[in-house]
Amino acid sequence: MPTADFPADRTLADIAAREWQFRRRHVVRELGAYVPLRHVLPDVDAESQAEKLAFWTGILAELEALDLTMLSPAGREDRLVLRQQVAALRSSQAFRDYQRPFNGFTSFWDDTAASIREETFDREEKYRDAIGLMRDVPRYFDETIANMQAGLARGFSQPSVILPTSIRTIEAVLAQAVDETDYFRPFRKFPQSVPVTVRDELVRQARAAITDAVLPSYQRLLVFMRDIYAPAATQCIAATGLPDGPDYYQAKVREFTTLDMPADEIFELGLTEVEICSARMLEAMRASGFGGTLAEFLAFLKTDPQFYPISAEELLMRAAWITKKVEAKLDRFFGLLPRRRFAIEPVPESIAPTYPMGTGAPGLYLLNTYNLAARPLYILPVLTLHEAVPGHCFQMSLAAENSARPPFRSETYGIAYGNAWALYCEKRLGVEMGIYETPYELFGMWSLLTLRAVRMVVDVGVHAKGWDYDRARDYMSEKTGLPLPVIEAELKRYISWPGQALGYYLGMMAIERSREKAERLLGAGFDIRAFHDRILALGPVPMTVVESSIDRMITEQLAHATKPA
Repeated sequence: MPTADFPADRTLADIAAREWQFRRRHVVRELGAYVPLRHVLPDVDAESQAEKLAFWTGILAELEALDLTMLSPAGREDRLVLRQQVAALRSSQAFRDYQRPFNGFTSFWDDTAASIREETFDREEKYRDAIGLMRDVPRYFDETIANMQAGLARGFSQPSVILPTSIRTIEAVLAQAVDETDYFRPFRKFPQSVPVTVRDELVRQARAAITDAVLPSYQRLLVFMRDIYAPAATQCIAATGLPDGPDYYQAKVREFTTLDMPADEIFELGLTEVEICSARMLEAMRASGFGGTLAEFLAFLKTDPQFYPISAEELLMRAAWITKKVEAKLDRFFGLLPRRRFAIEPVPESIAPTYPMGTGAPGLYLLNTYNLAARPLYILPVLTLHEAVPGHCFQMSLAAENSARPPFRSETYGIAYGNAWALYCEKRLGVEMGIYETPYELFGMWSLLTLRAVRMVVDVGVHAKGWDYDRARDYMSEKTGLPLPVIEAELKRYISWPGQALGYYLGMMAIERSREKAERLLGAGFDIRAFHDRILALGPVPMTVVESSIDRMITEQLAHATKPA
């Protein structure tokens, strides 16, 4: 809290409150974070985009003008975190990312549906807000299409190679009956708080909004994507081939890693880490008793039915079993556990063909049950540790429940921080908790970790070193051994979302460095639960903040240990 000793804390709190209110007004859905449902969608026309650029430019200036000596230690940390977030938002506006409002993983049309799909409908007002939002879809889609046309005009589009799968997700929505869409999902069942006398009216209005507003908007979007966007889209897959490409890519590297690390240095580190992880894959293969080559082992894993679920239900139930194994051991590794539980559900059919193997968010672990032949069971433990517990579902719930942090730290998601934690859960905690019970499951862990190291090579290779699609795909296939559909989906994500994949491994290495330092300096005084609680209490922060916070923890504990009784 602001005090007389640190008067600038109040100024910072006022800046943060204004920025947060503005940010919430302009966001439909934020990856991994809760955005309240509203009855209208944000304005995204050219005038609104200029307003956002001017606003965040002004906020940055205000943050720069703060006298750091007048801020408390907590205030200085908050300022650093907020400045990093706002700098990324301003940079995205300056480079006009809103003219490429989709990629191989997310899209503005699915974000619109997800804002309803992921909401908790516990009162009548939310149902009416959802109907209002659906009525606003035509305006929102039309403004977004205009932005995409402006992007096409200046050569700033998504590459054509990702478009067929993106277009299929639009077609999948149009192929559904009204009552099957994500937009209608909350209207299939009502809580007791919604009067029985109004439920039929809400259902009628929802069906009318989907029929008259939502589906015609998707139809116009499909025609635009298929007949105008796809033929004119760039053939180049490199971000450096876009307008202001080299500066754009470096900005994305900085945004997604939260580090000032040159792309060439990331590339070289990636090459080294790929070889380290590949060697561990071979160790796991040998531990399984397999005597052939890695290529033969991969062929065995891809073709033996013992490694694949026979139904979507089996995949979901096995994931549930793994989560219970993990939860039984949480108290040994964490002092504070989140109150919120999570569901395990299949990825919606409309987006499953382009969706990753799984994702986690507060309250929900989504598993992709599409194409079960590409969902090996030996990958499930590492995937569940990453996406569910103690990974994303666990970490994001703890952040949201931390009332000591301002909203920009408790209600957001940092890609570098969030995935650094999730990879640490896969590699370090998964082994220490004894979750990997077979050499095949250990192989799966090292295979996915190799993929994260491969990302550092492929992302920089594609966007800054001239790698073409085939070279990147073949390198990924050779080094990871993952099924080709998984590799294709991952590669299209990297191509269409430059820099996003770089923070994972670099962030995990930062957490591991901090743990090794704490264990070395604290010795018998090292408490694994205190270490984890300290990191999770930070919320989504730059990785430099994680390391500096652990450094302070070490200093505090050493000072306490040497203090006279």
